[in-house]
Amino acid sequence: MLHVRIWVSGKVQGVFYRRFIANQAQQLGVKGLVKNLPDGRVYIEAEGTAEQLKDFEACCQEGSPASVVKQITKQEGSIKGFDVFCINR
Repeated sequence: MLHVRIWVSGKVQGVFYRRFIANQAQQLGVKGLVKNLPDGRVYIEAEGTAEQLKDFEACCQEGSPASVVKQITKQEGSIKGFDVFCINR
């Protein structure tokens, strides 16, 4: 099990990006959270296997149909033991 922190910039707020990410995480079995940041970016914490996270990160790059992902910054972290994937407000 791995843990990754992801920051996504671009047109990612107000375009159903968080809902898209939560749906993809649930389909892939990834646990964690996604939330908007005050600076316009989206912050994601995700836990899963290397393969799950690889697929999930591809979804983060793709984004929702109305989003425009410009940059993704990723950092490995310590396992937190999330039970589900949720959208934080």
